[in-house]
Amino acid sequence: MGRWRDGTGTLLVVGGSGGADGGSGGGPMGAKEDPGGVAGGAGRAEGSAGRAKAIPLTIAASYRARARGLLGRDGLTGALLLTPASGVHTFRMRFAIDVAYLDRHLTVLDVHTLRPGRLGRPRLRSRHVLEAEAGALEHWGVRRGVRVVIAPGPSASPPPSVR
Repeated sequence: MGRWRDGTGTLLVVGGSGGADGGSGGGPMGAKEDPGGVAGGAGRAEGSAGRAKAIPLTIAASYRARARGLLGRDGLTGALLLTPASGVHTFRMRFAIDVAYLDRHLTVLDVHTLRPGRLGRPRLRSRHVLEAEAGALEHWGVRRGVRVVIAPGPSASPPPSVR
């Protein structure tokens, strides 16, 4: 089994009724959904939010990148994926964030908003944590039970199988 690497990618919201605009149908970038939750780049995402735009994603997979996270930043464009991770904190952060806990299939287990100086409770089945500025996840349609797809960028290689 491979491992995630630090880099960039695109986040696509799949599954669930509706999305940011409440529609359903073709995928936002024509990304193909696969069983591991990693998009290949061609095809259509079944059940994804229709007409939703692609969300820029930063992947933090190394210990150093996960430890730094959003510390020292004044804001965030898009989202940050911490992998592997089961919990987060907002100590020494400058802004409130939305936190989505994802299982190994990239299905959202729970979503919370954390103000600076808070400790998020770890989730037992969580394998990945998705962070964004407060209010962004709700706007994108990320909520409990929804599945997300990661389309990796050129510098982030996904594992061949997420199991």
